[in-house]
Amino acid sequence: MRLLRTAAAAGAAMLALAACDSGDGERRCTAIGSMPGLSVVVPDGSRVASASLRVCWGGACQDPRIELTPTSKTVSDGCEGDDPDDVCGAHAVPDGGKSGFARVGDLPKTPVQVTLKLRDAAGRNYFSKSLDVTPRATFPNGPHCGEGDPQAVLTVANGQVTVR
Repeated sequence: MRLLRTAAAAGAAMLALAACDSGDGERRCTAIGSMPGLSVVVPDGSRVASASLRVCWGGACQDPRIELTPTSKTVSDGCEGDDPDDVCGAHAVPDGGKSGFARVGDLPKTPVQVTLKLRDAAGRNYFSKSLDVTPRATFPNGPHCGEGDPQAVLTVANGQVTVR
């Protein structure tokens, strides 16, 4: 079964690569896009039950919906041997974090004011922070295919928010 999954994954990867190169050496752009918005990542999400965002610019505000879900890390299952053709495997395990994405329509690539609140299982706010964030363009197909919608990532750790 693991061999079948590995073969399927390899086939999907080759198909994805084939879509990027037409054989004439020129890279093609796919129709994949990106959504404007903000990601929230909480590496230690043990207390987090929910989050809310308020995003303001140009005299107007939006309160986009955000649902946090558990994050995971990849753990190796090892390989059948040392030969390059041997099968290797991995699986995901929960890592205690939570993350989510909030779609923010018409999000600009200029500073916006963001208020982030995290709540516990009883619905009590235990973290609240307001900060200026400058979303950046994304490039879902790489820089040669033009830019996508702007996004930013807010990571909450040790009582602080970092923006990427």
